Amino acid sequence: MGLLEFEKWSNQPDLFSDKSRVCARLRGLTPGQRRVCRRHKDHMPVVSAGVKQGISECQYQFQGRRWNCTVTGDETVFGPLTLIASRETAFTHAITSAGVSLSVSRACRDGRLSSCSCSHAARPRNLHSDWVWGGCGDNLEYGYKFTEVFVDVRERERKVKRGSREQGRQLMNRHNNEAGRRAVIAKSRVTCKCHGVSGSCSLITCWQQLATFREIGDYIKDKYEGATEVKVSRRGKLRLTNPHYTLPTAQDLVYLEESPNYCVRNESLGSQGTTGRECNRTSSGMDGCALMCCGRGYNTRRVVIKERCGCKFHWCCRVECNTCVRTTEQYTCK
Repeated sequence: MGLLEFEKWSNQPDLFSDKSRVCARLRGLTPGQRRVCRRHKDHMPVVSAGVKQGISECQYQFQGRRWNCTVTGDETVFGPLTLIASRETAFTHAITSAGVSLSVSRACRDGRLSSCSCSHAARPRNLHSDWVWGGCGDNLEYGYKFTEVFVDVRERERKVKRGSREQGRQLMNRHNNEAGRRAVIAKSRVTCKCHGVSGSCSLITCWQQLATFREIGDYIKDKYEGATEVKVSRRGKLRLTNPHYTLPTAQDLVYLEESPNYCVRNESLGSQGTTGRECNRTSSGMDGCALMCCGRGYNTRRVVIKERCGCKFHWCCRVECNTCVRTTEQYTCK
């Protein structure tokens, strides 16, 4: 869904009609997801936008790490990495689930979906008694429920043996999908606005509002850093691999397998390696040349950059700029 260009189909007036076969044209959907699609065809561009937002946020959060959320362009989106039950896979499930939930919640508020509208969330108990509750808020409740049905049906519809690795992977994916949806709710907030003549604030209206996706991405990235390794029991439940670890909550991320070696290229594992990646020579973090290059060292080259500077506006109506030249150094992993 995150790789589709719904904009190219927007000139088709019958795209979401009862007779439309748009759901059959969407690659990668499971039978259960196609059933949901047929009931909610107008949701699909919104879902696609949410997944795209999740992929983009993933690439932002991991831009300075050995694995930088590489997209392969096939139906798996992230390539063979999705076959490994690693903490990176856990993050991709959480961030894309969050993206869909946020996108649907906002589309409800904006009146772009036929089956939902503004939020009807209950008035917060601690809201000032004189303030009016009922502005057109983001519909977090609908966004959560629809995303749970559409995203998790992929895991629920497959029949697997209890206690098997396949069941463990199902449980892991569902747990991380849920963590992504809960991140959207956890970072939402009540927003209020004053009304009145000359800023008198004689009336205050409040409503439920989503956080920016960057805030949600930062929140899920923190959960990634503290992700918990688990295993599947014979009874088909996720259990801690180390009993001394803290039991993860529904907001935390979990994984079953250690991450592959992202230092060297290995297409079968979905690792592109770090050769040729830019690094920060002065950083001691993951973006630093020491860690990014995995001890192989780095190449240095001087780059001449020309840019506009000293711009002045002349009435009317033109801008004149000088051209400034500066030399900088770029560092890439060997």
